[in-house]
Amino acid sequence: MKIALNIIGVLFVLVGGVWFLQGINIMLGSPMSGQPQWAWSGGLAVLIGIGLLVFANRRAAPKKEK
Repeated sequence: MKIALNIIGVLFVLVGGVWFLQGINIMLGSPMSGQPQWAWSGGLAVLIGIGLLVFANRRAAPKKEK
């Protein structure tokens, strides 16, 4: 499950980054270029991807012995 979440998280970060750059008109050549809603959607996708990566890679708390 950890590998799948890492792959999905990286994909969200990459796709979200492209959407964000297109939305702020840095990456041209698409109908999405210069459209602010894509910048917002891309930023949200990047945040979701980072959240997935953090969730997938967090360490479990050590178990206390009695």
